[in-house]
Amino acid sequence: MAKRMLNMSSSELTNLSKKELLAAMAENEGRTLISETIGAVQPLLTDVTNAEFAASMGADMILLNMFDVREPRINALPPVKKEDTVREVKRLTGRAVGINLEPVENMEKPADELWQMSGGRRATVENAALAHQMGVDMIVLTGNPGNGVSNRAITDSLKAISRTLGDQIVLAAGKMHASGVVGEAGEKIITREDIRQFAEAGADIILMPAPGTVPGITTEYIRGLVSYAHSLGKLTITSIGTSQEGADTDTIRRIAIECKMTGTDIHHIGDSGYVGMALPENIMAYSVAIRGVRHTYHRMAQSIRR
Repeated sequence: MAKRMLNMSSSELTNLSKKELLAAMAENEGRTLISETIGAVQPLLTDVTNAEFAASMGADMILLNMFDVREPRINALPPVKKEDTVREVKRLTGRAVGINLEPVENMEKPADELWQMSGGRRATVENAALAHQMGVDMIVLTGNPGNGVSNRAITDSLKAISRTLGDQIVLAAGKMHASGVVGEAGEKIITREDIRQFAEAGADIILMPAPGTVPGITTEYIRGLVSYAHSLGKLTITSIGTSQEGADTDTIRRIAIECKMTGTDIHHIGDSGYVGMALPENIMAYSVAIRGVRHTYHRMAQSIRR
């Protein structure tokens, strides 16, 4: 029987094969928490990376957003060679690490300069291969606000990356908001047909908005999508990607329980409490809501030297 992530030490979490990582998350029975962080902004604690801060509050895995595999930048990270950036994040946090890559169809400047695209963030086979070489455990094909990432573009990129790296790295696909695409909002952000196409294109995990985070996205709707993804043999991530990671803890707890009721395998909390990561108290509140204080404190207290 596979070992569940809840019981893994840092030395285990940072050295998982694709098969082991997927099994560890599945065995957690809906108690895996991923915290998204941005390394290219000023860290909340100035000289401590946002990744370290998020890990200390109970996250099982760190998802690096706006991470350029060609010009990696994690503020407050000790100086390392470019190719060792992700391994250093893993060493300091004791967590598995994923990154977002974006199937952007044009490189026009978005309205908000924060999300400005760069070549090393695009969802190409070359960038995915670089990420794998850097020690990335999971690639999430998705889109940041206003970058114009469509579900068709996600499917196309997923097919290409899966053909080359599908047996080596975990691939997740989906959107947590419309990503600037007119016509893909509300329930059209992700549909059963999108899930079918993502699954056939090689996704191991299907990503979708958490109930209550996008207008029109209800618990019942996401429950249906989660059940459908499971019927195809895929895991699911429900995501808070609409800055509600900066809401009050009661809101976070409510979203967490609604996500549990959908049957999701993995929970994601976004990076825009203040820009860079969720409010730290919300990471902890989410963790406690989905698995109680015992497992939350265990993850927070366990030394990364174990």
